Amino acid sequence: MSDASITNLSPRLRYARQQCQSVDQTPRRVPINLRQSGPTPTELLISTRVRKSPYWHLSQEAGCWRATVYNRMYHPRGYVRPEDGGAMVEYRALVEDVTLWNVAVERQIRVQGPDAEAFVDKVITRNASAIAPLHGKYVILCNDEGGIINDPVLLRLAEDEFWFSISDSDLELWLRGVNLGLGYDVSIGEIDVAPLQIQGPRSEALMVDLVGEAVRTLPYYGLLEATIAGCSVVVSQTGFTGEKGYEIYLREASRDAESLWEAVLAAGEKHNLAVIAPAHHRRIAAGILSWGQDMDQETLPFQCNLGYQVPRQKAVDYIGRHALEAVRAELDQGRYPFRQTLVGLVLGGHPIDDYAPDFWLISDPQADEPIGYVTSPWYSPELGTNIAMGYVPVTHQALETPLRIWLPEPYAERPGEPVAARVVDLPFRASVNPSAREAARSRGQDTAL
Repeated sequence: MSDASITNLSPRLRYARQQCQSVDQTPRRVPINLRQSGPTPTELLISTRVRKSPYWHLSQEAGCWRATVYNRMYHPRGYVRPEDGGAMVEYRALVEDVTLWNVAVERQIRVQGPDAEAFVDKVITRNASAIAPLHGKYVILCNDEGGIINDPVLLRLAEDEFWFSISDSDLELWLRGVNLGLGYDVSIGEIDVAPLQIQGPRSEALMVDLVGEAVRTLPYYGLLEATIAGCSVVVSQTGFTGEKGYEIYLREASRDAESLWEAVLAAGEKHNLAVIAPAHHRRIAAGILSWGQDMDQETLPFQCNLGYQVPRQKAVDYIGRHALEAVRAELDQGRYPFRQTLVGLVLGGHPIDDYAPDFWLISDPQADEPIGYVTSPWYSPELGTNIAMGYVPVTHQALETPLRIWLPEPYAERPGEPVAARVVDLPFRASVNPSAREAARSRGQDTAL
C-alpha cells in the first residue's frame, strides 16, 4: 500500500499496525501501545507458571469461560457467554440482586511488627496513623518520581498489622526492596488469604445470613472478624463497583476455599445470587480506576483524579513526596507539568458491551489526527449511552469539550467514521458510599486524610 493510500485511511485503520505518533505521550519513557490491533484468536495458555487461586476450580464449575492474568494469577473475566447475553447479563445481576466474585488475585501482602505504622506511613501518600485498627482505606503508593505503583485497599487488622490488598503490580517486591534500605522492624510477605467480593443491593441481606446482624452497622471501610462455615474470615464493607458491597478475606484459603465458596452459594440461593466476573462496566460508572488500564507507574495522581490522595500536610515524609509537592506547586500556579489528563466521556455509537481490546483513539472535532486515547469504555444502561474514561491534552479537559472517538466497526455508527463525544464530570453515577474524593469535594477540600 502506498504512503498516500495509508494517509487516506481513517486513524483506526491507519494505526492497525503502527504506533500512533500524533498523541503526545511526553514524558513517558515507555509509551502506551496505541496500535489498533482489534480482537485476536489467541487463546490463554493455562500452565503451572502462573498461579491458580484456591477458588480457580470453583470458578470453572460456576461456568467461567474466559480469564486474564492479574498479579501473576489467573483471573476469571466471564461467566455468561456472549450468545446468552454476556457481560451485560452479569451487570444486571449486580445492580438488581447480589453477586459473588472470585478476586483472589488481590493478593494480600502483610506488614507486621513494632514499626508497622511508621513503615506504612513511609510508603503511602495518605496518613497511616489516621487508620484505626479494624478499619481500612483506599490508598496509593508512589515511586520517587511520583508515579503510581499500586493503589490497594489497605486494611489495618491491629496496631502492628496491616494488609495491602493489592492491584495489578507486584507490591511485595517493592516493599521488601524499600525496607532493605530503611531497616524498619517489620516482617513483609504474602499470606494465605484470598478474598471474595459480595456486591449488589442485596449484599447486606446475604451477609447478615452469613455472619449475623453485626454487619448492618459495619461502616464503609470498616472490618469485622467473623466465622463462616467454620472458616476464619475478615469482612470489610468495600468493593469495586459503587454498589453496596463487601469483601470476605478468607484465612487459610488454600485449605478452606471450598467450604467458604459453598457456604456463600448456599446462603445466596434465596437472594438470587449469581457468580460473575469483576464488573468493570459498573466501576467505570463509579469513576473507579483500574491499575494498568487507567494509570500505571508513569502516571501522576494529579493526572487521573487521584490528587486528593496527596495530602497538603502530612507530618512524616513519604516516598514520592518531593516530586508530588513540586507538581502541586506548579498546578497551584496554573501550570501543567504533564501533557495528558484523565477525563470522563460520554460518546455515541452502538452499545459497547464488552472489554475493549485496544486503547481507542480520540481526535479533536477539527482534525482527524488523534490527540488522546480511551482507557475504559462501556455502555451504561441507566444513562442510555456509552461512557468512558480516557486521556486527552490538558487543553481539552474542560467539561462539555467536544471530541470524536474512533470506535471499531461493531460499535461505530458509520464504518470508518468517528462518533461524537464530550467531556463530563466523574463519577457518571453516584455511589452508595461516596468515595474519599467525593467526600473531600463536598467539604470544599481537594485532599483527604
